[in-house]
Amino acid sequence: MTNLALNAVDQYQSADNSSIEYADPHELILRLMNGAIERIAQAKGAIQHGTVKQKGECIGKAISIIGGLDGCLDHSHEGDLSHNLSSLYEYMVITLTQANISDDIAKLNETSDLLFQIKSAWEQIPEYARSAGA
Repeated sequence: MTNLALNAVDQYQSADNSSIEYADPHELILRLMNGAIERIAQAKGAIQHGTVKQKGECIGKAISIIGGLDGCLDHSHEGDLSHNLSSLYEYMVITLTQANISDDIAKLNETSDLLFQIKSAWEQIPEYARSAGA
């Protein structure tokens, strides 16, 4: 696992007391996506309550998790999927940074929606493909 991925796991574990030791790679990615979505939701709440420090921490954790997701991508195979996902993750980081600067809940919603779409597609991967490392 890359340093970005390990950092993302640390960010996830800091808020989730469940162990990830026995999670397969597919489940780990789902947990990371859920963790990022949760941090974004917490950031929205912090903006609504005017809690600047908490907003920044939550957005920072979401950015770290997304960076970890990006670090898990395998660019060694031909095809555009990993490169497109990497570009999308980069866009999410930029959008979250803008949301943090301007307290823009719409930008948080946009990022959360994008993550949810990726997560929904990830959940559709058939079991046989998960175990094959596809």
